[in-house]
Amino acid sequence: MKYQVIAPPEQLKNHVRYFWALEDQTDDMSEKTFTVMCNGEPGLIFQQNAELFTGFEGERLPQLFAFGQATKHGQLQGKGSFRTIGISLQPAALKLLFGIDANELANQNTSISNLAKTSLNEQLLNCSSLEQQASCFFNFLEEQVQQHTNENKKVAYAIVKLQQGKRLSEILHDLNLSERSLERLFLTHIGITPILYARICRFQTSLTFLRQGKFRSLADIAYSLGYFDQSHFIRDFKLFSGVSPSIYHRKAIERMPGFPEWQE
Repeated sequence: MKYQVIAPPEQLKNHVRYFWALEDQTDDMSEKTFTVMCNGEPGLIFQQNAELFTGFEGERLPQLFAFGQATKHGQLQGKGSFRTIGISLQPAALKLLFGIDANELANQNTSISNLAKTSLNEQLLNCSSLEQQASCFFNFLEEQVQQHTNENKKVAYAIVKLQQGKRLSEILHDLNLSERSLERLFLTHIGITPILYARICRFQTSLTFLRQGKFRSLADIAYSLGYFDQSHFIRDFKLFSGVSPSIYHRKAIERMPGFPEWQE
């Protein structure tokens, strides 16, 4: 299985984290299950083979679609060879790019044709290289940027501080906002509450510790990240990944970050 990443042009970095591609050429036609872990980011996906993957509820996925914030892990099923590409967006990008309230797409996906009038699907099918596909995606998103509003600076500030592990109470003080006011902003611009977003950020930090092996025990991770105790850490980890931290550490095969298969 091959995983590649292409950085966005400078003018898109406030909206796009990166373009990615995941490809597997195999003769094995048995069904594979991939876990999709929560990462606090919406995105866009194009399936070269529109018949390949089914979604979290077993539904047929559009060939080109946008998805919003996930509040728990899910699973995708598919079999055989595949080539899937996508865009990992910044947390508040759905509102900025498509002018929709981000909570409309929380735990949902929708065809790009429902969000914008575009021939992007056909363009991607006609590209002869991965670099051309990345360019098509970036050009489309640059056009979308021109049509919609600038970022909300209070939301942008809160996102950065929550990613850094700052307490919500301190952020509310810095912004001179009530918790309810920031919650409304987050639901509109990100799609989930600040508290849930902070939990996902903390989960992502715990993944970094586990991937790098920089811990002596799960309790060390839990307390270093401010969990009340180890059981609270494990509960959140299972919600966002589908497994316990110890099983993840022993059994995850993670060629693409946040998209593991599991060793038997």
